[in-house]
Amino acid sequence: MRILVTGSAGHLGEALMRSLPALGHQPRGIDLRSSPLTSEVGSITDAGFVARCMVGIDAVLHTATLHKPHVATHSRQQFVDTNISGTLNLLEAALANRVRSFIFTSTTSTFGDALRPPPDQPTAWITEDLRPLPKNIYGITKLAAEELCALFHRLYGLPCLVLRTSRFFPEADDDEAARLAYADANLKAAEFLYRRVDVEDVVSAHVAALERAAAIGFGRYIISATAPFTRADLAGLRADAPAVIKRYVPDYEAEFARRGWRMLPSLDRVYVNQRARRELGWQPRYDFATVIAKLRRDEDLLSPLARQIGSKGYHQQTFAEGPYPTALPC
Repeated sequence: MRILVTGSAGHLGEALMRSLPALGHQPRGIDLRSSPLTSEVGSITDAGFVARCMVGIDAVLHTATLHKPHVATHSRQQFVDTNISGTLNLLEAALANRVRSFIFTSTTSTFGDALRPPPDQPTAWITEDLRPLPKNIYGITKLAAEELCALFHRLYGLPCLVLRTSRFFPEADDDEAARLAYADANLKAAEFLYRRVDVEDVVSAHVAALERAAAIGFGRYIISATAPFTRADLAGLRADAPAVIKRYVPDYEAEFARRGWRMLPSLDRVYVNQRARRELGWQPRYDFATVIAKLRRDEDLLSPLARQIGSKGYHQQTFAEGPYPTALPC
């Protein structure tokens, strides 16, 4: 299959460009930035550029986006231009070229304020049925782009699947308090319990979506590591997360102690990937138990693909505050 990959110089875009040829596909990468895996340099906000790149394409994997860390450095209009208008350009060109499937990489950030229940409430159980409450321009524009995908399926029958991915970036946490409180690997390992996914599993989810898009038509899916919990655990996870986690992965305590790490005392949410596993046939390989097993063998907790791609960062400049600028509430 000839596949257009947008954002080919980014984390996921590069991962897809590296992985697709071995599966028998012919990827064509486009990005604003030149890279060894970028075929055409240009912006998805340029409808003419998009139209030229779409010729001969069978499917689209649309990963290009402005991310949450860009909220403080880019205007709201730039978010609209890239995340909404850019997606519209791609959908229009895909329709004109009779593309067979369109996979849109969205984000669990669309849930926004729904991810943080009041302190006296249990941990939030996050499924695709939860109503999104975006809290900034990033979430708003990603949700709007999702709705464009839904519209193009409803009006024109274009198979469009939306993958709401959780965290997979290798960079340090964008929350300064979290960076100061926990070692980076400590935090990332714990996040596999509830809000992180390895990029290798994100790639396999996109491949599964390509294979199932025509049969499904339209759908939204949470793409995150498989959490070991049930709804019955939610009150306990909010009040005393380590006690609940120990019941499912008892080996974690000794490994964390060996490394001088601490478990998060409370979880505010748990992402549930059941629908993606059931409807897409997706089989993620990395979860918290897998991570603990790797750490016990003194292996890197990330997949070989994640390590190969490495850290890219989100900005060309550095900031007095650290790796990220102070985000503005927009």
